[in-house]
Amino acid sequence: EAQLVESGGGLVQAGGSLTLSCVASGFTFDDYAIGWFRQVAGKEREGVSCLSAIDRDTDYADAVKGRFTISRSNAMNTAYLQINSLKPEDTAIYYCASSRNLGFPPPSYAYWGQGTQVTVSS
Repeated sequence: EAQLVESGGGLVQAGGSLTLSCVASGFTFDDYAIGWFRQVAGKEREGVSCLSAIDRDTDYADAVKGRFTISRSNAMNTAYLQINSLKPEDTAIYYCASSRNLGFPPPSYAYWGQGTQVTVSS
């Protein structure tokens, strides 16, 4: 069974940093692009960043460019999202997802994690 498990969220002051992790199992991680998304209650989920499987192409939402860095370790079956200079508006549940779609950014994702809460205090 394919599974993604996020961790690393928490409560942090504005200006601080966090590293979110996403551990994959049950599928060939190397073959999948990874995406990070976030959602605030009552609002639509938004894409934050994605990283291709082979060419290591990356894409970032304008709101996070220069502050967020996506990466992956295929040896560890793990994806990461380094978040710096956190702002209160970054408060959300963060989800990772994986896609085997050849298009980039992936138009759809096959597997999703359960999310990890990030709360930024002002």
